[in-house]
Amino acid sequence: MVVEQLSTLNQAPPLPRIVLGSRASDLALAQTRMAECALRKKWAIEVQIEIVRTRGDEGQNRTGDSNLGNGKSGRKGIFTAELERALVEKRIDVAVHSAKDIPSEMDGALMIAAVLPRAGVEDLLLRKGNASRPITTIATGSVRRQRQTRAINPQARIVPLRGNVPTRLRKFIESDWDAIILARAGLERLGFSPPEFEFDGHRIFVGILPTENFVPAGGQGIIALQTREADFPVRQIVSSIDDRDTHLCLRAEREFLRLLQGDCDLPVGVHARFVNGELELRAQVFGDGVAPRVAMGRGSDPEKLAVNIFEKLEREHEDN
Repeated sequence: MVVEQLSTLNQAPPLPRIVLGSRASDLALAQTRMAECALRKKWAIEVQIEIVRTRGDEGQNRTGDSNLGNGKSGRKGIFTAELERALVEKRIDVAVHSAKDIPSEMDGALMIAAVLPRAGVEDLLLRKGNASRPITTIATGSVRRQRQTRAINPQARIVPLRGNVPTRLRKFIESDWDAIILARAGLERLGFSPPEFEFDGHRIFVGILPTENFVPAGGQGIIALQTREADFPVRQIVSSIDDRDTHLCLRAEREFLRLLQGDCDLPVGVHARFVNGELELRAQVFGDGVAPRVAMGRGSDPEKLAVNIFEKLEREHEDN
């Protein structure tokens, strides 16, 4: 009996546990493991990953397309709503998102407690053959990328493309399309990097599109960790891995989208970065014409900077 008591006394207390919620796709799980790794490096904790099925994932699995979603959050909500519900219902402690999927206005009981360092923000042009071959057909599911492509190449035929990254690559290989456009961050997190890579036995050639013409989506390349605002113990742990500069950039981009009520259903690009220690915000908004309205500015406060850029674009719109 004494031996058993001593044995019990010598046992280490159980490690605190945090449950991370993730979508089921390969990319979402890769990003969630990045968050897990960052937390484990900082804290002696047990981290569990809980897969949460979203309407967006179900729509892709059922039809190969993700035309689901309506209302204020548009398509964004179909990739985040179930994760946020699991968070509110305390089935998970942290929801791990691609930041560009989070609607600019979210549940007031939730907050973005941390973001990981930003990956490459560029869009990539993927081709199957010689780069000298003219591009006549380009596939992309993004309204923003469609308008950006038409502004540069009005003669190109644009076809819709949905699904997770492997699905899009398979559709590309099986099609007669000349090129598709994907985000650099997602490809690289799955191990596919410029200037070329192999997928299912096929060689894919990759070109980096200039951000001057292809301004990224707000939040592109950023992994966001969302928590309950009232959950102070989890917030303290999660916020310790926050990348401050990336978070400031995300705040500026999200505030601009909130003012514009843009999110991902409108052809809008917005990108913040630090230049010589100062926050710079560039926005690209497409309207009825082919050419976009573009504005850029610098400042120290992300929300005020977003307001300044928004008002600048509004004045330009009124003058025209």
